[in-house]
Amino acid sequence: MDLQDLRQRIDEIDNDLVRLFQQRMDTSAEIARYKRQHNIPVHDPAREREKLYDVSHKVEEGRETYVSALYSLLFELSRADQERILNAGSALGDKIRGALRDTEWIFPERTVVACQGMEGAYSQLAAEKLFRLPNILYFNTFEGVFGAVDSGLCPYGVLPLENSTAGSINQVYDLMMRYPFSIVRSARLKIDHCLLAKEGVELSSVKEIFSHEQAIVQSANFIKKLGCKVTVCENTAMAAQMVADSPRGDVAALSSRNCASLYGLRRLADSAQDQGNNYTRFICISKSLAIYPGADKTSIMMTVPHKPGSLYHVLSRFYIHGINLIKLESRPIPNRDFDFMFYFDIETPVYSPKLIEVLRELNDQCDEFHYLGSYSEVV
Repeated sequence: MDLQDLRQRIDEIDNDLVRLFQQRMDTSAEIARYKRQHNIPVHDPAREREKLYDVSHKVEEGRETYVSALYSLLFELSRADQERILNAGSALGDKIRGALRDTEWIFPERTVVACQGMEGAYSQLAAEKLFRLPNILYFNTFEGVFGAVDSGLCPYGVLPLENSTAGSINQVYDLMMRYPFSIVRSARLKIDHCLLAKEGVELSSVKEIFSHEQAIVQSANFIKKLGCKVTVCENTAMAAQMVADSPRGDVAALSSRNCASLYGLRRLADSAQDQGNNYTRFICISKSLAIYPGADKTSIMMTVPHKPGSLYHVLSRFYIHGINLIKLESRPIPNRDFDFMFYFDIETPVYSPKLIEVLRELNDQCDEFHYLGSYSEVV
């Protein structure tokens, strides 16, 4: 038997599989209707466990794992279809559709924006990239930004979320668990750290560098070559101000280029970061949900049961609906042993019925579920 004959046999088997799959899904749909009539939950873990045990004994040795994986996927497909039949609508779907209907067509150009730091900080640059004429109020901490938005003092807040070199900003993720908010837009900002010092100071005389911890991590090799002491500041703009106010002639700041003119400093070195392709992603948050035209990213947070396979069941829903997952981040939940909050970024238009469907399924399936918003990103 040659390869063509074997492929023909595979095609015949596949035809049978598709026919039997359709029969199985039709029967599963009948079970869903029965469950609805008798008020029975969709998920029956005992039945699934018995089925996996049974089918694992019906294949030859060495293929038990394969058949278990196949049937686990079949269970997910059947459960998703049953939930679709039993829950044609959802409060979350109505909320998203309402935001799409009620949000203004144009993103605001002038508004009050909360940022962490001070004049010259990268958050300021991100705010100016997001808004044409922002009135920026500065706060000492990231929590101050969340608090300003939550209290209504500022309609919007801009916060750094992750850097392409140093990774996620965990403090912001932790605060996201504590405050109600929605992401309405995001921006990627090219980060170019300069070494700034007062006039007359030479690179060879620098003994101490001031900067934010993220900038220090992003410029680790540059700092190592200089062999300088490092002092962590609340933000890079504050570092520049500290150097400007210092009577010493051996200190410098890792900060943005515009801080040089802002604080009367000169650049001793440009592009001090280790990676030339160094970007920070900022999110713009508001207290109320708004979805502006062109939203093609969605962010959610959730907790899942602390048992094997829980996260797999979540990830399988994205696979089933053909939705691209571009970020998965986990953070431990304070005061809850071994419990984690999972953060997801999804890449699909908010107008897609598939997105509404998967959000509904996850909302029903997870212990805690938070829809953080759908938005576009400025690059």
